[in-house]
Amino acid sequence: MEVAGSFSRLSSPRPVSFSVTNCAKYPHPNPTKTNLSFRNSGYAPVSASVERSSGSNVAVHLDSKFETILDSVKWDSKGLAVAIAQNIDTGSILMQGFANRDALAKTISSRKATFYSRSRSSLWTKGETSMNFINVHDVFLDCDRDSIIYLGKPDGPTCHTGAETCYYTSVYDILEGSKEDKEERLAKTTLYSLEATISKRKEEIETLPNGKPSWTKKLLLNQELLCSKVREEAGELIQTLLDNEDKDRTASEMTDLLYHSMVLLNLKDVSMEEVLEVLRKRFSQSGVEEKNSRKKN
Repeated sequence: MEVAGSFSRLSSPRPVSFSVTNCAKYPHPNPTKTNLSFRNSGYAPVSASVERSSGSNVAVHLDSKFETILDSVKWDSKGLAVAIAQNIDTGSILMQGFANRDALAKTISSRKATFYSRSRSSLWTKGETSMNFINVHDVFLDCDRDSIIYLGKPDGPTCHTGAETCYYTSVYDILEGSKEDKEERLAKTTLYSLEATISKRKEEIETLPNGKPSWTKKLLLNQELLCSKVREEAGELIQTLLDNEDKDRTASEMTDLLYHSMVLLNLKDVSMEEVLEVLRKRFSQSGVEEKNSRKKN
């Protein structure tokens, strides 16, 4: 039997390829297990074993540091820990589930958020049915080592209802008797709340053309005004450096520039998530390399 695949360290997107052949000529003392090792330039060797179950799946068990990490988690009496999936770009909490040792091991090796289903008593990878996988970029353990964060990028809606995240019910809305549509009340960080507000003002222009006026609507309807404001706010931000103004002034000018720039992005149908995704991809290359690649393109 030949097993092939890849393993990536969390700090690097580069996979480490591996393969192993289990031949009758070289039998392993344990007929259900085959040893192998991972070697790749720039990586320390990592030993592992492949266990064949009665089904067709092959589980890879890594040793050394990998096992140390799994051992460090404070699994509860049922061998579980809370596992939270978070969007790496928006910061939104996508969902919460539970993971056991095997689920965490599979998440790290496959880079797909995997949980343990308490109702089915089995592992399940988010997206295995809907294809809306959560592609894991990093995994974090809290200070007490009893909860886990899968930091990743979702392929589509996370919630089974079709919502972006499973968190769309605001307790304060309930207390205040609000009947806001759930899609408008997703738990959002400050940046994305602003983006949602700008989008709402754009919708109001189309649905309520004679509705309450706002500065955002005025900017959306007047591209020349918007462009002039982006230039103006950029200049004022630069001036805080040239004039050695205080931090509060700089933060204020940056806020103005960010707001007006986000209105421009809305008109271009570009989301902040797309912008942050591009920014994240540039983390792995120098500014000089990035600029040279743009010239070539």
